Amino acid sequence: MAENNQLQRGLKERHVQMIAIGGAIGVGLFLGSAQTINMAGPGILVTYGIAGIIIFFIMRALGEMAVEFPVAGAFSAYANDFVGPFHGFLVGCMYWVEWTVIAMAELTAMAIYVNFWFPDFPQWASTLIFLGLLTLANLTAASLFGEMEFWFAIIKVVTILAMILIGACMILFGLGNGGEAIGFSNLTSHGGFFPNGARGVFDALVMVAFAFIGVELIGITAGEAENPRKVIPKAINTVIYRILIFYIGALFVIMCLYPWDEIGTTGSPFVLTFSKLGIAAAAGIINFVVLTAALSSCNSGLYSCGRMLYNLSVHNQAPKMFGKISKHHVPANAIVFTSALVLIGVIINYVMPDKAFTYLTSVSSFCAIYAWGMITLTQMKFRKGLSEGQKKNLAFKMPFYPFSNILTLIVLVVILAAMAAHESTRIAIPVGLAFMIVFTAAYYIFGLNKQPAEKRLHEISHD
Repeated sequence: MAENNQLQRGLKERHVQMIAIGGAIGVGLFLGSAQTINMAGPGILVTYGIAGIIIFFIMRALGEMAVEFPVAGAFSAYANDFVGPFHGFLVGCMYWVEWTVIAMAELTAMAIYVNFWFPDFPQWASTLIFLGLLTLANLTAASLFGEMEFWFAIIKVVTILAMILIGACMILFGLGNGGEAIGFSNLTSHGGFFPNGARGVFDALVMVAFAFIGVELIGITAGEAENPRKVIPKAINTVIYRILIFYIGALFVIMCLYPWDEIGTTGSPFVLTFSKLGIAAAAGIINFVVLTAALSSCNSGLYSCGRMLYNLSVHNQAPKMFGKISKHHVPANAIVFTSALVLIGVIINYVMPDKAFTYLTSVSSFCAIYAWGMITLTQMKFRKGLSEGQKKNLAFKMPFYPFSNILTLIVLVVILAAMAAHESTRIAIPVGLAFMIVFTAAYYIFGLNKQPAEKRLHEISHD
């Protein structure tokens, strides 16, 4: 046991910056892009633009509180203090479910990626090896988690930038196309820019929302960042640029290069782009990149679940064992407990291999939407509780408050409606609501409503 039961600020600025980038670039871009393009055609750029603005507002809402109160557990702690203990408990539990489910999905995906090179290697063995290594890394130190995320993010960033640059040369100068510039005609020549109308843009919202899961991890890192008042605003303010470059930029290039209605029918657009230059190992390269993206996501899941259980424990809302810090200054019990549950994902994938990934990612999307909504509402409650002097002196204000909050909540409701409209994602709503009912019942059955849920955040000192 550490001499004091506190997490250590071991995450450097470069770690937080790359965690922010890694959180905004997931497997959804590499594997899910073809599916979203088929839903909306080139109009998917509008979907990502709308979602990007909303994500930016959510991050600014979180950032306003995280800069004033850089604590582990972030928005669960804020909801506990500014909205009420029950809301802090419920959003913490749902966020824990979100990342546990994501880790389950990504762990299984990793085994599939390994089989690309080693078809006869047992998937269960890959699962155990990866989970064991990631658990060990998370138990070692927060700085090791940060270092791993740094290099995972570097791999993703380099790959996407290379694809954008190569694609731009194909579009403008005919690189790999016999010197004949491909141009921009594919954006409009196959049914127009909105071939499936507004419905296509609407239908793609759920998949786009899933692609952005993880951006709020910046807030979770605030409790272990070396200089949170400096690095958190810097990381959050670049979210909108990362979305413009990595998502909209990459998809714009892809849809210029290939007719949108053919994307996904002949392989990954990333593989096709590299293959066009004569790179024989293109499929292997992208498989490696996607493997690291899945590793990054699972790694983030173990990290965030550990910190969220720790936060719930110090608020007397989870077993005390989860609030204990190891000699390496990490919530070891919370991490090990989450890792054990992640193994359930292997069983789920064995029982329903064809539908497991879609079901798991849909449930995680529901949990993420709930968490984003609570972040937005909590910031509104936080701001209302301040005096005029405190509001004026906030270091990192939410822009366009409260109109940005209201717009964000409206779009989140629309995403839920899109989720309910699709048969493949509809199951997430009853499953997500069932989790909420179970946690609510537990809150009252175990008397957590009678526990002295201490408010750990102090009033803002400046007035």
